Amino acid sequence: MSGFVEKPEPIEVPGLVHLHTGKVRELYRNEAGDLVMVASDRISAYDWVLPTEIPDKGRILTQLSLWWFDRLSDLVPNHVLSTDLPAGAPADWEGRTLVCRNLEMIPVECVARGYLTGSGLAEYEETRTVCGLALPEGLTDGSELPAPIFTPATKAEVGEHDENVSYEEVARQVGADTAARLRQATLAVYSRGRDIARERGIILADTKFEFGFDGDTLVLADEVLTADSSRFWPADRWEPGRAQPSYDKQFVRDWLTSAESGWDRRSEQPPPPLPQQVVDATRAKYVEAYERLTGTSWS
Repeated sequence: MSGFVEKPEPIEVPGLVHLHTGKVRELYRNEAGDLVMVASDRISAYDWVLPTEIPDKGRILTQLSLWWFDRLSDLVPNHVLSTDLPAGAPADWEGRTLVCRNLEMIPVECVARGYLTGSGLAEYEETRTVCGLALPEGLTDGSELPAPIFTPATKAEVGEHDENVSYEEVARQVGADTAARLRQATLAVYSRGRDIARERGIILADTKFEFGFDGDTLVLADEVLTADSSRFWPADRWEPGRAQPSYDKQFVRDWLTSAESGWDRRSEQPPPPLPQQVVDATRAKYVEAYERLTGTSWS
């Protein structure tokens, strides 16, 4: 069992039709047919959307995505049309709302990895491959790969796992030409993001993107290179052979699996609310990642 511990009721706004409640975002359609994405402060872990929010998280993710979109626009167009607040929307939507092109979304999580960790490490330890791609012997948790690799996954519903798939399976599902375009765009955007992050003392270990079509044009959608969609590690603390400290929700995961939480992730019981110290530490990590990457203070 998994999903929402407490699924929120969507806010009704005149002129907007609510389409979907995701793990983090609410999705609406306006009268012009554009999509309106509102990033909440919700946080998920172990396939659960937790009952406790992280203050400012939605705004941080939105503003960081906008910062990255500006730096990637020469590589691939993005879906953002406007950051203006829709008429009649709550004031709390300010800074967390994007009006976006309505794309024909491609049902593939486009993952790029430059370092070995997570599900990629688990597969490598069994087969010396990741998504069917052969890798050298001797790699360990946190090892830098010889070159970035494209390791796609299927998109899962809320409460379910994304599943890694081979490039050949993606080509079978969406066509060889689209698969090739996805791989090229994913690796180009990852490489740009990796280089920019490296200049700021951050390792971009891996990340995932979503793409859609506007006619024949491939467009970068959703969020991009945030601490929710990426593994960011402090470069000065990188040490292959162990789990790396990261700018993400690791505080949340660690507490949920600790004796203090009293929660068994293998049970069917939902996870408990987060204590304030975990909320504060997690928010601080999101803020630190934003500030180190953009060079500006969060306020």
